[in-house]
Amino acid sequence: MNYIGSKRRLSAFIRSVILRTVAADGKSLRDCVFAELFGGTGIISRGFKPEVKQVIINDLEPYSYVLCRNYIGNHRPFDFREMIRELGSLRPQEGFIYQHYCAGSGSGRLYFTDANGKRIDAIRSRIEAWKVGGAVTDDQYYFLLASLIEAADKVANTASVYGAFLKRVKPSAQKSLALEPALFSVNDNGHLVFNQDANQLIHQIKGDILYLDPPYNGRQYGANYHLLNTIALYDDFEPRGKTGLRDYRRSRYCRGGQVAEAFEELIRHADFRYVFVSYNNEGLMDAPTVASIMSRYGRYELATTHYQRFKADTDQNRTHQATATTEHLHILVKDE
Repeated sequence: MNYIGSKRRLSAFIRSVILRTVAADGKSLRDCVFAELFGGTGIISRGFKPEVKQVIINDLEPYSYVLCRNYIGNHRPFDFREMIRELGSLRPQEGFIYQHYCAGSGSGRLYFTDANGKRIDAIRSRIEAWKVGGAVTDDQYYFLLASLIEAADKVANTASVYGAFLKRVKPSAQKSLALEPALFSVNDNGHLVFNQDANQLIHQIKGDILYLDPPYNGRQYGANYHLLNTIALYDDFEPRGKTGLRDYRRSRYCRGGQVAEAFEELIRHADFRYVFVSYNNEGLMDAPTVASIMSRYGRYELATTHYQRFKADTDQNRTHQATATTEHLHILVKDE
């Protein structure tokens, strides 16, 4: 999935630092509860899921909750082949996505081709009907929703995020939506998935390893991924403005005047031995500020790596390479 701030390319670096820190303290992963409170697509937690005692994952955005509920929450196998086949063969339907986010409906918005918008509506409506009618379990419901969100993202006519659509349909968006199963790893351990404000949830959970990847600049995820939230919720509202925005909650972590206070509050109340925070050199908080806050609560270290960040070029429908970015992984071993 195209995702701003994705840690896929940095996952090996993050994993190595976490493993080294925990091992130095004589702790085994299989005895650890691992938590991630800004889950996004759950890419870091997915890597630890087979190896730890339990994963706790959270994100405030509905689309992220759906993805994490499937990739982390689902851990027992079930047969999905007939469901995927039936959904893939449905007749197109002129529903909410077509009416508000496809040009052929007269909305003026070009997030999806008409054909793909109608396919999304047909599949989303059937998934909901199955849930209401009791034809699918909760595990199956979120598996199917995650599969649809992943498929829709692949054919979206955007430059990675949904803050705006492109004026012309790019080649990948011209392809027909293909519903593929959002496969998850199977294991014996049960996991917890939440859809809450991280600063509220921190009072309700405890564990061993806490990984935090909060928003680091002013970009609001609720705006950048509003259309995926709409597919996840499939509710009735009046889309606003040229881009069809829905109402969304503004994060304190995206506000320069509030982020340090919110972050300190989160670290202070974290009932975890090891805390790891991903934050890069372009963040609203600089490295000394993060270090100062974390150092109040135990032994602090910093690990860094450099990588190339790619920025979308919305006019030419292509990407170009931006300047090198430094990723900071702040490490705290809390006082016992």
